[in-house]
Amino acid sequence: MASGVQVADEVCRIFYDMKVRKCSTPEEIKKRKKAVIFCLSADKKCIIVEEGKEILVGDIGVTITDPFKHFVGMLPEKDCRYALYDASFETKESRKEELMFFLWAPELAPLKSKMIYASSKDAIKKKFQGIKHECQANGPEDLNRACIAEKLGGSLIVAFEGCPV
Repeated sequence: MASGVQVADEVCRIFYDMKVRKCSTPEEIKKRKKAVIFCLSADKKCIIVEEGKEILVGDIGVTITDPFKHFVGMLPEKDCRYALYDASFETKESRKEELMFFLWAPELAPLKSKMIYASSKDAIKKKFQGIKHECQANGPEDLNRACIAEKLGGSLIVAFEGCPV
């Protein structure tokens, strides 16, 4: 079921910048986004970037010690959101970074909000070509490191964001 919701150009630009990692200077790397949260506009007709809801790579280790914990803390308790998270993880063989797409639909969110976000998910996913990992989370318990490691590759994952799983 499509909702007719549009996706703002800025959302697409952020996705492209997170997906395509160019050879960058250390300053450019610090400005790269680690996580971004998206919401519906006030009129519920467009998916936009939520103001002030991002983590930059340069913030990690400076103002943010645990980027994933900080990301989870940025999600609202009583409303839905979409998010992109640039996950760093390790398998027994290698280190990887891959984008994850999240639909956050907490139990306490209004039913109407859950319905609009669920029916608009395809609009944003169509713009996010090449996302390998998708996660719908209905509460903080769905966003623990073990659950995320399972989504990324199950028992093959030995560490997520530098922490053993």
